[in-house]
Amino acid sequence: MPLTIKVPYTRYLAPDGQLQSSLPAWADNPDLLCRLYKQMRLTRLFDQKAIALQRTGRIGTYASTLGQEAIGVVIGELMHGDDVLVPYYRDTAAQLRRGVRMEEILLYWGGDERGCAFVDPAVAQDFPPCVPIATQALHACGVASAFKIRGEHRVAVTTCGDGATSKGDFLEALNVAGAWQLPVVFVVNNNQWAISVPRKLQCAAPTLAQKAAGAGIAGEQVDGNDVFAVYDRLQEALERARRGKGPTLLECMSYRLSDHTTADDASRYRGEDEVKQAWAEEPLKRLQNFLVEHRLWDEQREQDWVAEAQKRVQAAVEAYETSVPQQPGDALDYVYAQWPAAKADQRAMWLERVSRGNGEG
Repeated sequence: MPLTIKVPYTRYLAPDGQLQSSLPAWADNPDLLCRLYKQMRLTRLFDQKAIALQRTGRIGTYASTLGQEAIGVVIGELMHGDDVLVPYYRDTAAQLRRGVRMEEILLYWGGDERGCAFVDPAVAQDFPPCVPIATQALHACGVASAFKIRGEHRVAVTTCGDGATSKGDFLEALNVAGAWQLPVVFVVNNNQWAISVPRKLQCAAPTLAQKAAGAGIAGEQVDGNDVFAVYDRLQEALERARRGKGPTLLECMSYRLSDHTTADDASRYRGEDEVKQAWAEEPLKRLQNFLVEHRLWDEQREQDWVAEAQKRVQAAVEAYETSVPQQPGDALDYVYAQWPAAKADQRAMWLERVSRGNGEG
C-alpha cells in the first residue's frame, strides 16, 4: 500500500461559502476580503478575454487559470515588493496581483519577448512564466540562495502544477532547499490533471505535500478553493522563510475547470460529472457567497465592479493591439545579456577560455 505521511490540511469555507471553523484574526478585515474577491473577479474576466483573443488568432496558445484564481491572487497579495516570484505558465492571477500589466501578459502569450520586460519596478525582478515544467523550481532555489548569502530577509516563491512534482527538477529543488534551508516557498497547484493524465495515475503518494518529508522541510495541504485557507497558510510559510526558518511545500487542492491550454480538448479525457462537481466547489462563487451572507457585497457592487474590470481589460487589449510590432531582428536582444562595461575584463577572459576550448558556454 502507498505510504501515507500525515500532513496538516486547512479549510475554513465549505463549497457553499459557509464557515466550517472560526476564522483567524487577520480575516476580520472587510477591505482585504473585498479586495481579494475583486482581484479574483478581474482575473477571471481577463482570462475569458485572453481565451477569446486566442480563438480569434490575436494571441498564441494560452493557459487558462479558470478555477484557480484564489491561489494566485493570495500569492500576489502576500508577497513583499522585494520578494521574487518564479512562476509557471498558469500564474496569470499571481502576476496581475503583483503588478504585471495585462498588456504585458498578452504580449507574452502573443509571442513577444517584451512581455517579460515588466514596466512596474515593483515586479521588475520577477521571472517570466516558465513553460518547461518544474525547471523554475531550481531557479527559485538559486534566487533564495542569493538572498541567504547576502543576509537579506527576502523570499523566493515558485509555483507549479501537480504534474511537475513528478519531475526530477522539482525533487532536486526540494532537496537543495532543505539541505541549505533556503528562504523559498513551493506552491503546488494540484488541479488534478497533468494535461490528460489524472493525479491518481502519476503518483502513488496520497498527498503531494508529503514529498516534503524526504527533503526535511515543512509540507502541508490546503483547500485551494478556499481563499481563507490559502491566505492563512501561505502567510505563515512566507514569514517562516523570512525569519530564516526554512522552506515550505504548500499543496493547494484545486481543479482545472478549463482545458489544459487552448490547444487542448479536455472533454476527450474528463467526465462531465467530475467537471460539474468541480464547478460546485470553485473559489470565486464560494467567496462571493460568504461576502454576500455577511453583507460585505451585493448585486450592485458586483455589477459596478464587473463594469469597471471590463473597462480595464478592454483598455489592456487595445494597448496590446496598438503596440508597434516587434521586428524580427530584435529577437536577439532578448537572448544574450549585455555585459556591463565594468566587467569587460571578465568577459575577455571568458572569451579567451572558450576560444581555447576549455570554457563553459
